[in-house]
This record gives sequence, C-alpha cells and structure tokens, in this order.
Amino acid sequence: MTRAERVLATEGARAGREGRGAGYCRIKARRAVRGEIAYVGQKGGADQAVSGRDELVFQGRLYGLRKADSVRRAVELLKVLELEDCADRVSNTYSGGQRRRLDIGIGLMHGPKLLFLDEPTTGLDPQSRARLWDEVRRLRDSGTTIFLTTHYLEEADALCDRLAIIDHGKIVAAGSPHAL
Repeated sequence: MTRAERVLATEGARAGREGRGAGYCRIKARRAVRGEIAYVGQKGGADQAVSGRDELVFQGRLYGLRKADSVRRAVELLKVLELEDCADRVSNTYSGGQRRRLDIGIGLMHGPKLLFLDEPTTGLDPQSRARLWDEVRRLRDSGTTIFLTTHYLEEADALCDRLAIIDHGKIVAAGSPHAL
C-alpha cells in the first residue's frame, strides 16, 4: 500500500490534519471510513485452503452482512467475475487469473464506496484483463471511486478520469489522461 493509500484509508491519518475518506472525516470516523473502503493488494489475500465461495461468504460476514446476504452477494460476484465453474474448489487449485478475480471479489463483497486496486491486472491473460477492465468501468459508472495503482500507461489511459504520475514518491504531473 502506498503512503497516499494508507493516508486515505486512515492508516496514516494524524490528529490535526483534516481529510475526508468515503464522505467522512478520516480522523473522527476511522471505523466508518474503513467500512466503506476496500483494498485489493498485489499479492492477494484469499485463504488458499477454502473454496472461493466460502471465502466470499466469510468476507461478507466479516463486514457485517447477514449470512443470507453474504451468500446472495457471493453468487452475484461469482457470476460477474466468471468464477462459477470453480467456485466450490479450494482456491489453491485456481489459475492465476481466477485467483486475481477472487481477490477482487473479496474487495467488492461489501459494496465499498472507495476501492483501492494495486496493480490489479499484473499477471492476467488478455481475456481476464479485458473482463477486469469492464468490471472497473462498471463500478466507476455505478458511483464507486477507484484508486488504481498501475505501471501500464494504456490501462491508466483507458480506466482513469484523473491521473497522477509519481516518481521517487513525488507527484510530478497530474491531470486528465488527455491533458497528460
């Protein structure tokens, strides 16, 4: 997680510094902010010893969803992310692309307002990458704010409304893809 992501997710927030995350003051409402955000890191976080379906339901329960709602949401995400065929296999049998999509499903389980995606398409085959781009666009269009970290300029150009180019920890340029 970058420093900027940590600050936005309330990890780096300090008293006396104003800031907002997911519509809340980051300092005063850390718990509320954390309930409205999700972070999907490069390495993933799924338990490799359980099925994708069970992992999604478990994550939903961690975010306070009722069991029936968690099961319903898991079914929905498995379909959207095209994981229905492998949903009941333990995730250590998944391909790299399937694991990546499961990790993203975990991040989406509770319907976050702010989603951090750290290098979401690294290692994906072209078809999985295209599906993920479609899902990112759908989320953006539905009102989810997405903070995307990527080294792929074509990905940033295709998916982002606003870009910041960072070199050695400093923003060296910012603006729309067209302007940059």
